[in-house]
Amino acid sequence: MTLTAQPFADLLAAIGARTPAPASGVATACTGALAAALVELAARFANDDAAAERAQALAARLAELADEDVVAYSAFLADRSVESRAAIVRVPEEIAACADEIAMLADALRAKLTSAVAADAAAAAGLARAAAGVARGLAEVNA
Repeated sequence: MTLTAQPFADLLAAIGARTPAPASGVATACTGALAAALVELAARFANDDAAAERAQALAARLAELADEDVVAYSAFLADRSVESRAAIVRVPEEIAACADEIAMLADALRAKLTSAVAADAAAAAGLARAAAGVARGLAEVNA
């Protein structure tokens, strides 16, 4: 079973455990995935099926990246090779790219929505931007 397929409480416990992974990469990917889910919600209220499908795909990719982050960081700790270092830079860079796209989708949807759902889109944009910024910082530190 993948990390992100576990119950939420188990995921939180795993992140909070005194282990090197999962840590901030997983938390960042999950934050981006939550933002994507909010974009999907907003897109459905805006009757924008294409945006809803894209948000759903981005959420799924971010869940995969959360799992990839654990694998990459564990491999790096085991061998500290050039290849494993490249992976711990690539994964957060991809998390950031996905989060950037989520923020753009959220911004585009906000204008099409009423206040209650527009607030969900605004929350999605804020979460996505935070995730992107943290992911870029992780890539920089890991480089």
